[in-house]
Amino acid sequence: MPHAPNDRRSAATLRTPRLILRPWREADLAPLFEINGDADSMRHFQSMMTRAESDAWAARLRAHFDEHGWGFWAVEEDGGAPFVGVVGLLTIPWQARFTPAVEIGWRIHPRHRRRGFAEEAARAALDFGFGTLRLDEVVAFTIPANEPSWRLMQRLGMRADGHFDHPRLPVDHAMRQHLLYRLAAPGR
Repeated sequence: MPHAPNDRRSAATLRTPRLILRPWREADLAPLFEINGDADSMRHFQSMMTRAESDAWAARLRAHFDEHGWGFWAVEEDGGAPFVGVVGLLTIPWQARFTPAVEIGWRIHPRHRRRGFAEEAARAALDFGFGTLRLDEVVAFTIPANEPSWRLMQRLGMRADGHFDHPRLPVDHAMRQHLLYRLAAPGR
């Protein structure tokens, strides 16, 4: 199992040259729904979210922060847009051949894509995960059709580790099969 502190602590804030990865604010809920309720943004997920579902997801992300002090951060552009998306690390709450594990993930608002924000923020999250949290490994996963996502996983140095059936999707669901990528801590 990867080492990840579970003690309560104040929520971490991370900075990159262009971005601030910070705890959630109420003002983030509307732009988060613009991502989660957008057909194009959610084309590689089971379905778009209603506003209530998006707010509930944000509440789960905030609860993860309350418990761990880290998670999927709200990402803002330093000196620019107050919300460009979400990027971060989460403990995986379901079982698969690679769990227990911590995943890295991202969702960038359509207005802010193709500017390298997902990669820049993901690198900061990985540095935090391996440096501060001293994780042994971080995983990522997506469906095979989500080429932009698995290409980013590759740019982050993650290695492909086959497929798995996502346990939260029905057996006959077209998106049940996912690609798995892994990244070991530097020097391990």
